[in-house]
Amino acid sequence: MAQLKASSPSSSIPVTAPSLHTTGILVRAITLHSFIIDIVRILGEPPVSSALEGKDFVIQRGLGLRTSVGAKKLQAYLSGELAKPTQYRGLGISVVNSVSGVVTGAGIQVIKAAARSDTEIVSETVKGGGLRGKLNKVVLAYSGGLDTSVIVPWLRENYGCEVVCFTADVGQGIKELDGLEQKAKASGACQLVVKDLKEEFVKDYIFPCLRAGAVYERKYLLGTSMARPVIAKAMVDVAKEVGADAVRFELTFFALNPKLNVVAPWREWDITGREDAIEYAKKHNIPVPVTKKSIYSRDRNLWHLSHEGDILEDPANEPKKDMYMMSVDPEDAPDQAEYVEIGIEAGLPVSVNGKRLSPASLLAELNEIGGRHGIGRIDMVENRLVGMKSRGVYETPGGTILFAAARELEFLTLDRETIQVKDSLALKYAELVYAGRWFDPLRESMDAFMQKITETTTGSVTLKLYKGSVTATSRTSPFSLYRQDISSFESGQIYDQADAAGFIRLYGLPMRVRAMLEQGI
Repeated sequence: MAQLKASSPSSSIPVTAPSLHTTGILVRAITLHSFIIDIVRILGEPPVSSALEGKDFVIQRGLGLRTSVGAKKLQAYLSGELAKPTQYRGLGISVVNSVSGVVTGAGIQVIKAAARSDTEIVSETVKGGGLRGKLNKVVLAYSGGLDTSVIVPWLRENYGCEVVCFTADVGQGIKELDGLEQKAKASGACQLVVKDLKEEFVKDYIFPCLRAGAVYERKYLLGTSMARPVIAKAMVDVAKEVGADAVRFELTFFALNPKLNVVAPWREWDITGREDAIEYAKKHNIPVPVTKKSIYSRDRNLWHLSHEGDILEDPANEPKKDMYMMSVDPEDAPDQAEYVEIGIEAGLPVSVNGKRLSPASLLAELNEIGGRHGIGRIDMVENRLVGMKSRGVYETPGGTILFAAARELEFLTLDRETIQVKDSLALKYAELVYAGRWFDPLRESMDAFMQKITETTTGSVTLKLYKGSVTATSRTSPFSLYRQDISSFESGQIYDQADAAGFIRLYGLPMRVRAMLEQGI
């Protein structure tokens, strides 16, 4: 959550960073639930080493000695610790601002990420005081799941504030939205605000990622990561409407309103795991949709459904058949293949089987088609932002179909060099989205590049869906770079195969020279 000051600028005002003289924190804890590091890029400020000069800090390693140092010594200390071997991995290090008493902690990987940059700091964490008793109303991103359900009473108990729950309809389904208002109020919330963001989510977040070919670590289609910024953006608007003092989803808030101060319950409370959270919920008579015997952490929206936890925490365990919800088992899919035609204009999908649909309706249609054929199941071990590995299982039926169609059309309409450059940038694009940096100028600049080079990616692709597989069978485009008269094995006016002899001799010249050198010729 983040405090909204009365003087906060609107989201349309350009980003400026908070003053280092009032922040005074170099590293801080992170949430192990969303794996977000709240890094604020300093614009127009001096480097950290000089801007923090004169500030006093206390370094505490684990439960050991606390040492008072200045900013430069702090940086030197962190650099020295990071150079040491593996005994420091996983070791908690706290950095305390001795003036404000604000405490922040992080594992060695988080400190490593923060300490390497002279132009980035991590936002101030309030622990053991700070904003407690100073907030009147808080907006909480509310799903009705375990974490957000227990945060409501915790905020009321520890901050003495009213809690307004906000739920974004990003296509998670009517079952998850049904009864949510009663549940939120039963948890202690004073109000539930629901906004339908499905069209905005698909049009402004999913489709740009699709156009960019953004796939994290070549497998994950970024379903959860793409939803965060659209939800956070809407929360800023809700906070203004209800007059709230605090909200959540920190990186987006820093981009849209840099004066926000962060309050993060998971960095303050004593709840250390999901079983603790379940006990807390029972103590406060809060209904939650999990039990200790079956604990899956799920995230669902119109793009995907993710599964984590329970037996999936051991990478050696095969997922249970009844765990899946969006797709049938490929073995149980129809024995008859189904063909689907995707229409694309300038890199963005516009139609299914010749019928033009809105972005959200198009994706919903493909989810249904792909789901009944077992399309889009992914089981992977991914690298989290903080350095640890995590196993997740994802269902993305419609998204898998769209990625296959877009890729096939690119092969037809883009030249080799463009495809190679696009692919290299897509990796970084995906990393930025995964790291919660949707509003980073780098991603926005890359998006402009993707928009430009896909101007001619227009046409249609027909795909064959059969028992979990997606196979392209036809692709057409008015901007196709494929010419049958050139590609034919028959000699033609544009390309004569006899021309290949000279090209091959020149292309192989470096290898011939090396061979001559090695053989003494």
